[in-house]
Amino acid sequence: MTARREVAPAAAGVEERVASVDWARVSQELDAQGCAVIEGLITRAECGEIAALYTREELFRSRVVMSLHGFGRGEYRYFARPLPGLVAALRTSVYPRLVPVANRWSEALGLEVQYPEEHARFVERCHAAGQVQPTPLLLQYGEGDYNCLHQDLYGEHVFPLQVAILLSEPERDFTGGELVMTEQRPRMQSRPMVVPLRQGDAAVFAVRHRPVQGARGVYRVNMRHGVSRVRSGRRHTVGIIFHDAT
Repeated sequence: MTARREVAPAAAGVEERVASVDWARVSQELDAQGCAVIEGLITRAECGEIAALYTREELFRSRVVMSLHGFGRGEYRYFARPLPGLVAALRTSVYPRLVPVANRWSEALGLEVQYPEEHARFVERCHAAGQVQPTPLLLQYGEGDYNCLHQDLYGEHVFPLQVAILLSEPERDFTGGELVMTEQRPRMQSRPMVVPLRQGDAAVFAVRHRPVQGARGVYRVNMRHGVSRVRSGRRHTVGIIFHDAT
């Protein structure tokens, strides 16, 4: 008989923690900047537990070495199912808090898509379209590593917001390695943004684009994100993407 593989860390108290976040503030910041920070979403101990999973190959469905694909330097692994308890709980409990923003943005951009309130129903939509692979991932950077500006698109169905949680402590575990975003408005140069994070902080940000109110109505702003060069140490991040992949 094959032993059941255990997936840690556990998800104790996640729903209560997520419910205590000031989601009205998060919504306002997403509308204004395309990004919002939630301080201390997970604990230091939980950060260490998730980062330690990186060496457990049985927990992952694939590994990507960025330099082999022109993505930058460093590497990441996509979790297999079942997802670690904490990652799965965050994915299902954060999603419904972001649905109002997602649907408001979709309407403002003149898109027909509307997102269901429950994450399981959205995953069913992805799977019906052949997007069946889980997308939460664990990223690892060492000295000199970086992640080029990109968008995490994996198929026809894309939830417009995602979450990245920093698992390492800046200036203690690593230096450099800032989360960077760019915003490209029509007929304008790109606007760069550096998102300051501490260990356990979560950045919620636009996957692809967001609406902006201009003098002549709403227009679409294209968003990309990446990580600047790590100058020393090692940096781990967990990414929570709500749509599944082909």
